[in-house]
Amino acid sequence: MCGIVGFTGNQNAAPILLDGLKKLEYRGYDSAGIAVLGEGGIRMVKASGRIQNLVDKTRDGADLPGFAGIGHTRWATHGEPTDVNAHPHMSYDDKFAIVHNGIIENYAQLREELMAKGVVFKSETDTEVIAHLLSQNYHGDLKKAVLKTVARLEGAYALGVLCAEEKGRLIATRHAAPLIVGVGIGENYFASDVTALVAYTKNIIDLEDGEIADLTPDAITVYDGLGRPVEKPVNRITWDIAAAEKGGYDHFMLKEIMEQPNAIQSTIEPRIKGGEVVLEDFDLSDEDLKNINKIMITACGSAFYAGSVGKYVIEDLCRIPVEADLASELRYRNPLVDEHTLLVVVSQSGETADTIAAMKECKARGARVLAIVNVVGSTIAKLADHVLYTWAGPEIAVATTKGYTTQVAVLDLLAVYLARRLGRLEDERYRQLVEAIEQFPSLVQRAIDLNPNLPALAEKYHGYNDIFFLGRNLDYAASMEGSLKLKEISYLHSEAYAAGELKHGTIALIEKGRPVIALACYERLFDKMMSNIKEVKARGAQVLAVALEGNRQIFTEADDAIFVPRTEPLFNTLPEVVPLQLFAYYVARANGCDIDKPKNLAKSVTVE
Repeated sequence: MCGIVGFTGNQNAAPILLDGLKKLEYRGYDSAGIAVLGEGGIRMVKASGRIQNLVDKTRDGADLPGFAGIGHTRWATHGEPTDVNAHPHMSYDDKFAIVHNGIIENYAQLREELMAKGVVFKSETDTEVIAHLLSQNYHGDLKKAVLKTVARLEGAYALGVLCAEEKGRLIATRHAAPLIVGVGIGENYFASDVTALVAYTKNIIDLEDGEIADLTPDAITVYDGLGRPVEKPVNRITWDIAAAEKGGYDHFMLKEIMEQPNAIQSTIEPRIKGGEVVLEDFDLSDEDLKNINKIMITACGSAFYAGSVGKYVIEDLCRIPVEADLASELRYRNPLVDEHTLLVVVSQSGETADTIAAMKECKARGARVLAIVNVVGSTIAKLADHVLYTWAGPEIAVATTKGYTTQVAVLDLLAVYLARRLGRLEDERYRQLVEAIEQFPSLVQRAIDLNPNLPALAEKYHGYNDIFFLGRNLDYAASMEGSLKLKEISYLHSEAYAAGELKHGTIALIEKGRPVIALACYERLFDKMMSNIKEVKARGAQVLAVALEGNRQIFTEADDAIFVPRTEPLFNTLPEVVPLQLFAYYVARANGCDIDKPKNLAKSVTVE
């Protein structure tokens, strides 16, 4: 969740560190800090709140001269979000400064051990133990001190290390937390992700768990966990900084909503050739496919709701039992998983801690794993047997939009692909489905164009404290994502319910004036959905319906309507969710919320 950046070179480090931290704001944070090695040793400045506070406190970095340094944005886990608990953390002798993303699970034991030796702690964090251990393990050999220190750590970490006695030198290492190295000319970098580096270099090295990168301005050496040199390829970033800028929009979220037609086009275009769905990265043999008797989809947050859509579509087309499980639950139960199970893992970042743990649990039981991720070279991508990248491009806003819709597009492709290989589709039906998928980009654009009234609807509904979403079948799956979008960026209480459950308790919460957003795009159950709308209207609810383009019957019951272009019924959710994203955006704007960086949230949840 936190952001890490490091720089060593022949120019002042502090302005580059501050710029990198600004690029990492989207990950979520509550404090920030930088440490720079100058002539008088390591100097450190930290500030709670926004990075601008740190910028002001350092006069845009001018107060910290020096050519090597580290920076950090923190999201509190151990200790309150205060200046003292912010990173970097210094060792007791001011010899080391470190930044850390992750959680050290045995920190209490290490803390007691260090306190028994007379070490005085300044913060409440788990991270501070690492700085003190480094100092105790350092006897002139920095690499050896780092190796000895990380061998004591249990849990997850991405670490950046700065030593007062090692001019121009940085160490970066990781275990179960993202960290990359940037390769420059006369300067080198490390960071949590490429967004912090792309303005300075497009050449990166992906670190594996346990590896240590030793950086100077002129060289990068990578070692394995035993200290042996490792040859690492240098990869080229294919997008530029403009992809991470707002491009004239007020917020990254709005920009990313509007980018969805292009993002989805990038997702599907390479995978449809000559009217056939081709998944070259999913090289499952016919024999292996026939041995699969169950598909499990696991994920967290919006990715789980994308997986919930996938459950309906895959089960309908493939006629194989499909489960959709929250990864945070799956990892702690005793699942019925074996070598006949295909586990589909969905994650935007590819670093989601609960999803990684659930994936490892199922893989240990024999499951074959297919990952659907956006970030190339991420942990989930590396652990999976097969990977389908969504190719959504960088997503800066914390609330996912194009990340979600490209995941749904890949799951739809997967459903059609598997159904065809299993012999479940006649030629004509297969052709219809493939043609419908090819229309996804234009459908999403049409869903945007159909609803110019969304800002006005947001003005009408933004003042309520409680909003309920209702839907059936695929509409229910879409309603869960629509509800999450609204609650996470507008801070309104919003809940999604299966409409058939109204009489089983939920209807007790419907009262005069209560807003209800009723999704009615799944036409096979339209009449039943209309009955549910009547039920809530009879109790005084205000109903904003989501219906297919041209459906005028909806106005016999609904107060307002959002319209969605018609497509193959199994694929309704893709265009259906886009106006719900926009509705959430405009409600949050009307409420004056920090849309791109919602409170208490982080983009990549790399700890439990």
